Amino acid sequence: MFIYDSVKKQKLKLNPEGDVVRIYLCGPTVYDDAHLGHAKSAISFDMLRRTLIALGYKVKFVRNYTDIDDKILKKMSETGKSMQDITSYYITSYENDMKALNVLEPDIKPKATEYVTHMIEYINNLIKNDYAYILDDGVYFDTSKDEKYLSISNKTDDEQTQARVENNQNKRDKKDFVLWKFDENFYEANFGKGRPGWHSECVVMIKNLLDNNTQYLTDIHAGGSDLLFPHHENEATQCRCSEKHELSKYWMHNGFIQINNEKMSKSLNNSFFVKDTLKSHHAEVLRFYLLSVHYRANFNYSYDDLQASKKRLDKIYRLKKRVYGVKKGLVNQSFKDEILNALRDDLNTSKALACVDELVVKANDELDKNPKDKNIKGEIVANLEFLNEILGIAMLDSFEYFQFGISDDEKARIQAIINKRNEAKKQKDFALSDALRDELSQKGISLMDTPNGTMWEKL
Repeated sequence: MFIYDSVKKQKLKLNPEGDVVRIYLCGPTVYDDAHLGHAKSAISFDMLRRTLIALGYKVKFVRNYTDIDDKILKKMSETGKSMQDITSYYITSYENDMKALNVLEPDIKPKATEYVTHMIEYINNLIKNDYAYILDDGVYFDTSKDEKYLSISNKTDDEQTQARVENNQNKRDKKDFVLWKFDENFYEANFGKGRPGWHSECVVMIKNLLDNNTQYLTDIHAGGSDLLFPHHENEATQCRCSEKHELSKYWMHNGFIQINNEKMSKSLNNSFFVKDTLKSHHAEVLRFYLLSVHYRANFNYSYDDLQASKKRLDKIYRLKKRVYGVKKGLVNQSFKDEILNALRDDLNTSKALACVDELVVKANDELDKNPKDKNIKGEIVANLEFLNEILGIAMLDSFEYFQFGISDDEKARIQAIINKRNEAKKQKDFALSDALRDELSQKGISLMDTPNGTMWEKL
């Protein structure tokens, strides 16, 4: 497989340091609901994981939670709730969204607060070896001690701007960043009671969870492109100084999300939450939409494009309806190879989805010509199952998909009418049966009598 390395700025053949591809994805800071940027990152690297597994690689996948941070403290102040209450709530919210989007569960999902003791040990080591120093408000990393600093982001001193880095005037260098913030409300440490800085968290968790004693702590470090600097830069420099080798062999970053051609931002009031999109569209539609653009490209979210993606996905489920209840056959190897060849080229999902569009057209043509051919139908079932496995789409019951937006109470009422209709048919009261079908049709409900019973969908 070939992946694009954000640091070397070229596609490289993946060559992991051991038998397992170790992947660390920077997860969310859990102080609010997941937004579209979180969804894009999670789905992008879910695709990486799925592709590697399909190609025969063994994978160890870690995605963390930052559950101690200035933003969380601000939320505590605003709500009066405890840190535990806030972070637990938003972790659950995030995981519910990811499950809806069919993102595979990580092998490990550590919380920063679980590794504070390790962070203290790590910072002590940096202080001991003169890579870090103590000021009145915390412990800072001395970037001048690393001649390779800024080699990850490829920035220069003139253009570097330290987002989320404190501006203590006593710092040795403007680039120096905080490792530990003094705060009497948090953790005991020999250098002062406080809490870890953002950049201390991931490098420590990577070391503890993924290090296999090779020249890199992990094979792939992934995240949104906004993390390349300063977060990943500051992780990497700590690793070089403490471990005497590089943090990651490969660096992968997904593009920004824009909303109607504007960068997604809370200050612009266009930071779309995943839960808001899921009110109007099934989660699989959002997943399909986010897959339609290459993971490295900046993604311009618009309602019209979301609707267009729904129509593409609808066609897949219309095909799935045509083979409803058919026994699975053998996947078409040529189709499978086309999909995998697209994905092994740095996750070219747009090309893979174009292959899917072609499959739908071809499969419908074959069914039109041979509507009773079980082999054709069985192959289609297998092909659709492969799409679920590799792309995370077409996973739902084909009728359930078209029932989106119908409440459970309304579903119960519809089923009651269907049951009444079935009884009427059994009693050969075809006038009542037709009347009940018409009643549902007027409600926008279409029925289909199948060998597996009467199925329905929302028109």
